[in-house]
Amino acid sequence: MDLHEHAKQILFSGNLEDKLAIIDLDTSFKLTSSVEKPSNPSRSKIIQFSNKKIKFPKKHTLHENDKKAQALHFFANHELQAIELMAAGILIFPTENEADHKFKLSLMNTIQDEKKHFLLYMNRFNELGVEFGDFSVGDFFWRQLAKINTKAEFYSFLALTLEAANLDFAKYYCELFSEIGDEKTSNIMKIVYEDEIRHVAIGRSWLDLWRGNLDLWAFYIENLPELITPARAKGMVFDHEGRRKAGLDEGFINKILTYRDDFSVTDRKNWK
Repeated sequence: MDLHEHAKQILFSGNLEDKLAIIDLDTSFKLTSSVEKPSNPSRSKIIQFSNKKIKFPKKHTLHENDKKAQALHFFANHELQAIELMAAGILIFPTENEADHKFKLSLMNTIQDEKKHFLLYMNRFNELGVEFGDFSVGDFFWRQLAKINTKAEFYSFLALTLEAANLDFAKYYCELFSEIGDEKTSNIMKIVYEDEIRHVAIGRSWLDLWRGNLDLWAFYIENLPELITPARAKGMVFDHEGRRKAGLDEGFINKILTYRDDFSVTDRKNWK
């Protein structure tokens, strides 16, 4: 199975096991045409996207196993959407040269990490008595694909926004779970955090390659999907160190840190 065949398996099979399969892939260069964006990834009925809103558990409840499992279920759905988004990224852009192929290889390598993260989350919430699909799942990440038409837009949204924000979230919850004595869950968050540094670095390196004479901030802003702002690129704490390790310069980091609009998550100073 080659990159594109596996990307199609991820995107168009409703079977969770197919999406998460670890496969020895043929990664040789092949010319490919683009595939039309699907409106939704195929998912079995129990894990299809829902309009039902479920609130993320409050900080003070996360010592309770059911609330902890619900939080991990949220995280797992984020990982699955990322897997599906990256599979779409492999398919919706043609492969016309070696650079296109390397772009897709980098996506597939990141997909393997996201599969690992999903399984870590799922195994942990299974231990706590929850199955994937016990809670409804949203589609915010996936919905943005309709607005993305270039590889620069793709990585601006995926790497420098979603994955950069997850530096903050993963670090925050790593420390929180450690504080309440759950080192097992804390260690999962640490693994996710360390992988996210590399993922942000990959996106940053591609944007550096494509931005020409524009500085990274200007190029990033120019390529964000409609209605997505840099406020989405951070969490309730701000991880300077992880961003530096990902190769972001101080100017870019400070612009993210000080960016403000009406998106409220980053203004929740004291989550309760």
